Formats: sequence, C-alpha cells, structure tokens
Amino acid sequence: MSDLIITGGRVIDPAQNIDGEFSVLIRDGLVEFIGAPGEAKAKASADAEKLDATGKIVTPGLIDMHVHFREPGMEAQETIASGAAAAVAGGFSSVACMANTDPALDSAADINFVYQKAAAAGLANVFPVGAITAGREGRELAEMAQMARVGAVGFSDDGVAVPTAGLLRKAMTYAKMLGKPIIEHCEDASLTGEGVMNEGYVSTVLGLPGAPSESEEIIIARDVAIARLTGAHLHVQHVSTAGSLEIIRNAKRQGVRVTCEVCPHHLVLTDESVRGYDPIFKMAPPLRAQADVDACLKGLLDGTIDAIASDHAPHLAEAKEQGFLAAPCGVIGLETMLGILLLKLVHGGKISLLELLPKLTVAPAGILGLGRGVLKPGTPGDVTVIDLDREWVVDPAKFKSKSLNCPFTGWQLKGAAVATVVGGKVAFRDGV
Repeated sequence: MSDLIITGGRVIDPAQNIDGEFSVLIRDGLVEFIGAPGEAKAKASADAEKLDATGKIVTPGLIDMHVHFREPGMEAQETIASGAAAAVAGGFSSVACMANTDPALDSAADINFVYQKAAAAGLANVFPVGAITAGREGRELAEMAQMARVGAVGFSDDGVAVPTAGLLRKAMTYAKMLGKPIIEHCEDASLTGEGVMNEGYVSTVLGLPGAPSESEEIIIARDVAIARLTGAHLHVQHVSTAGSLEIIRNAKRQGVRVTCEVCPHHLVLTDESVRGYDPIFKMAPPLRAQADVDACLKGLLDGTIDAIASDHAPHLAEAKEQGFLAAPCGVIGLETMLGILLLKLVHGGKISLLELLPKLTVAPAGILGLGRGVLKPGTPGDVTVIDLDREWVVDPAKFKSKSLNCPFTGWQLKGAAVATVVGGKVAFRDGV
C-alpha cells in the first residue's frame, strides 16, 4: 500500500464545488479521501509520504488539451519525455498531444508509441490525439476506429483544417460513433494566403502580409454547420477573434455540440507585439487586435470558451531566427501558462481563481473524456499545488522544454505550481 497525504492547503475542486481547508489522501495512485485533516491522517498509513501545502492552493491536476511534442520525427525540438517534464514543471499532470508529427499519428501503432514513450518518461499523463486523415493529407480518413480502440482521445489534423465539407462530414460521422471529438484548427488557407500576422492597421504599417479574421471564422461556420448536421462533437482550437466567438456562442444557443479553447497569448498579447518584427511573436492563428482580446476575455466569463490550452509548439532557435516571413509559427507555453493566467487574469482582476480553474481541470477532462480533473474517491490521484504569491522571472534557458521560443521572456510573473502529483507520485516539487 502506497499512501500520499497532502495537508494544510486550500482545496479547490470545481467539479465538486469544494473550497476549503482539507487534506487529500491518495492511495495506490487513486484518490482515497478528501476531508478533515485529522480524519485523513487517521486513515493514512504510518509510512505515508507527506506533502505540506500550507498557504497554497490544492486543485485537481491541471490539464492542457493542446500541446505538440514533436516525437516522432522532430526530436531536436521536443520529445515526449522533455515535453512531459515541461508539463509537470508547469503544473500540468495531463496533456493531449497533437498528431502533426513526422510521420503523423494516424495509426494504432502510433498511438501505442506515444503511450509507451510517456510511460517510460514516468512524468505527466500524455494522451495522444490521432489524425483525422491519413498522413494529415486531407484525402482519406485515417484509421479512426483502430486508434480509438487503443486510446486516441480525439481526432485532429491540427495545423490544417479538413479541406472539404464532405470529408469532414464523414469524419464527424465516424467520430460520433466512436464517442470522440473532432478537434479542428480552423483556418481557410486559401484566404490566409501568405499572411504572417493579423490583417489590419498594424500589418499595413509594418508592410507585412496579413491573415484576415475571416479565414478563421469561415471554417468555424462551416464546421459548426457539419456538427449540426451530424450531431458530432466539434472542438475548436485556439479561437482568436470576436467573430469566431459569436459563431460559437450562437451555435451553443442552438444546441450544437461545440466546445472551444483559447490560448494565453491570445488573452494577453495583441498584434502590437509584432512591431519589432520579432518572429517569436509569429503564431497561427496570429496575435489579433485588442477588440479580439477583449472578446476572448468576455468569452471566458460567459462560458462560450470552455477551456484554456497552451498550444505548446516548440521550434529550433535557428528556425525562429530566420526572419518574420520565413520563420515557423508557434510558441512554447507549458511552463508559463499558469503564471501568465494568474498574473494577468486573477491578480489582474479580470477573472477569479474559482472561474479560472475549471477551464484547466474539469472542462478539458470532460471534452476529451479523460475521467480526471476531479478529486473524487476512486479517480486518478492527480493534484497540482499552486503558490499564488510565488514571484519569478521567465527564463527559457531554465525550462525543461528543449526549445526557447517563448514570447514572455523576461516577464516577472506572480503565481506558480510548486508541486505536481501524477497518479499519487510527486512528479515535480520545488523546481525538481
């Protein structure tokens, strides 16, 4: 029998409406008891490992439902092991990794490969998302049923949208039968064209080709229509425009089964960041105007946005140093997401901690059907301990990730995970 008892903290479990000073007992990897400190101590074994959370927040293990770990094929940028290390260092006990590896995760063997690599690393839970189409080439469906059978938690050609409505209808029909979401990167490539940043005043001033908001909104509107037709679960990745949110908001009112996520950089940065032509601020979708940032914040508060995800996208330093036009899109975010959200949203008075935590726990768990994100007896013993007052400076050179492409370098943050427990084992504590 292996026991871990977490004491002294303020336990916040949004899924059970728990908020108070309790102790959490985890036994053999599962939550055994949550309640009064004395009772938890009485139930624990004499040799139980102890984790003192006095003055800290204790919450179900945080979940990032959108990361890129680059393995197989691009291990110099990130591996499953290094990505899992970055996850637990950032407070995330579970992540969902996307299929745009090389080769793509489009078979049962690929899904098993991810699980095996994650088990060998022994850090965060890593749940693979399988490709919608074979090779992510947009021509024919991948082996969706076989991937679901071995543990794919959803399907996505992330990086590109499914090219035709007819193929998307087939994918959604299969996904509905399998009980899995279709996870879409909503971008009309024909409309984005050579755009490298948000199309608007700033792109005009800088002389950079822009990508209009409509390139995102058109695909979302199409996908919502197909979700309505099939009854499938559509999850929209990294929403970034006011128009996108209005489409999703209306679809939810009409009963369409659609969920969505937003990234921290689309909540705290705008296209004004691009004025220095630094490719570190190049991403897809691009940083938008302040009105879109305001709309995203509103969407968080009114429930239109279900989850927050990092879209952790590692790149080699030399790739990001090519210049704005040639550099790849994407930023890392696993190790900064919690600190950014706490500093800018919670401490900044834009959203309460009780409103934020569901977006990082029970909501992503529900979207992906993980059976996590809650401290209920019998559920996996995943816990994050958060110090709301921990001040620290973002230095990518100290990150567990293999890549350095962080848009928040040098920021002084307030709030951080100080311990991450995965399956009853302390995977990260005080920087180790």
